[in-house]
Amino acid sequence: MVFYLPESIETASTLEEMSPRQIVAELDKYVVGQAEAKRSVAIALRNRLRRQKLSEELAEEILPKNIIMIGPTGVGKTEIARRLARLTNSPFLKVEASRFTEVGYVGRDVESMIRDLVEISIDMVREEKVNEVAEKAEQNAEERLLDLLLPPTPAQRSDKIPPEDSDRQREQHQRTREKLRVQLREGKLDERQVEVDVRERSFPAFEIISSQGIEEMDINIKDILPGLFGQRSKKRRMRVSEAMEYLIQEEESKLIDMDQVTRIAVERAEQSGIIFLDEIDKIAGRERGHGPDVSREGVQRDILPIVEGTTVNTRYGMVRTDHILFIAAGAFHVSKPSDLIPELQGRFPIRVELHSLTVEDFIRILKEPKSALVKQYTALLETEGIKLSFTDEALEEVAKYAALVNEQAENIGARRLHTIMEKLLDEISFEGPDLKKKNVRIDVAYVQKQLADIVKNQDLSRYIL
Repeated sequence: MVFYLPESIETASTLEEMSPRQIVAELDKYVVGQAEAKRSVAIALRNRLRRQKLSEELAEEILPKNIIMIGPTGVGKTEIARRLARLTNSPFLKVEASRFTEVGYVGRDVESMIRDLVEISIDMVREEKVNEVAEKAEQNAEERLLDLLLPPTPAQRSDKIPPEDSDRQREQHQRTREKLRVQLREGKLDERQVEVDVRERSFPAFEIISSQGIEEMDINIKDILPGLFGQRSKKRRMRVSEAMEYLIQEEESKLIDMDQVTRIAVERAEQSGIIFLDEIDKIAGRERGHGPDVSREGVQRDILPIVEGTTVNTRYGMVRTDHILFIAAGAFHVSKPSDLIPELQGRFPIRVELHSLTVEDFIRILKEPKSALVKQYTALLETEGIKLSFTDEALEEVAKYAALVNEQAENIGARRLHTIMEKLLDEISFEGPDLKKKNVRIDVAYVQKQLADIVKNQDLSRYIL
C-alpha cells in the first residue's frame, strides 16, 4: 500500500509527548485498518522513547522488541513501518531478505544492510545541516557571484591612488554592486555568462573485491599522501543561474563539518535506525542437506548475528546493531514463522497478523488518507484545468471491482486500486489537454462502462487489471 510523503511530519520534541494511542492516530492518517499491527509498532516506538530516559547503564541492557508482521501483499506492512520511521525521523531501510540468497548459494553480504542504513543516516543528517546553513551559504554565494560579475576596482587593489579618488571609486563601485544585487535577486541576470573556478575530482572511486562481497570505497590518494597533490580546478563558463547553484553547494560544503555529521549519523543509525526485512518467509525453511534449503538456512544464520547484535565495519567506522529495530514481514502462505531457525524466531518476540482488505477498507483507502488515490488523481488532472469529481456510489463501485478482481485473480491487496484507477481514468488522462468539457463527474454509470466488460472477461482481467 503506497501513499506519498505527508505535508508535515511530527518533530522529535512533540513525539516525546505522544502516547501509543496518539502514535496510532497519526498512523491512521496514512494507513487504513490493521489496528493490531499499529498498536505493536506504537508500543515498540514508545519503549524506545522510554529507554532514552533511563540511566546509560540500564538503557544499554534493554534491547528493542523486534516484530514479525504476517499478512498478504498490499495490506500495509511496509507502509506502517515507513510511516513510523518518518514520524520519528529515524533512518529507515527496506530490504528483501531474499536478495541475500540465490538458488544453491548465499548471495549478497548481509552486513551491507547496515552499511546502507548508515548511508541513509548520513544523508538525513547532512540534509538537516544544509537546512541550518542554507541562508548563510546563499549569502556567501551571492557575494562571490557579485565579485565575478563586478571585479574589484583598481582603487581596492592598489594603495597608490589618492585617498579622495579611492573613496569616490569605492562608493561608486558599491552603488553599482547593489544595483547588480537587486537585478540578480530579480533573476534579470540569469542568462549572463560568468567564468567560475570548478573543482575537479582528481581520482575516481575504486571497487574493492573482498571475501565479504563488493563494497564501494572512495579512496582519495590526496588524503593518503597529503601535500603531494594539490587541489585541481579549472575555469568553466556557465550561466549565472547555474553558477549560483554551484556556488551555494560549494559554500554549504565549507560550512558543514562532515566529521560532526558522521558522528551524529552513526549514533542515530545505532540508536533509532529501523530495518524492514521484507519477504522473510522466502528464506524460511530448515536444512535438508541439498537444494535451495541449504541456502535459505545459511541466510538465516547470516542474518541472525545482525539482529542479535553485532559490530559491523563501515567506511564511517564501527557500527553496533544492538539497538536497531528490525521489523520483518512476509505473507507466509507456504511456510510459517515456526519454519525459521529457533534462534532467529527468538529475536522476533512480537508477532502480529494483518488481515486481507475488505470492500469497506478499499472505500476508506480511496477517500480517507491524507494522500488518498482520489486526491492524487484529482490534483494531477487539475494541473490541466480539469475539475474531477467522484460520487460516493462510484467509489463504492470501484472498491467492489477491486475486491472482485482480487478474488478472481491474485490477491494483491490495495495495489489493485492503482490498476483499477489507471484503467478507469485512462481515457480522461489521455484526452485531458484536449477536453472541451473541463468539469468531469465520475459516477456509477461511467465506472461500469469503463470496467464491467474487462472484469467479466477473466482472461482479459488477468492481463489488464
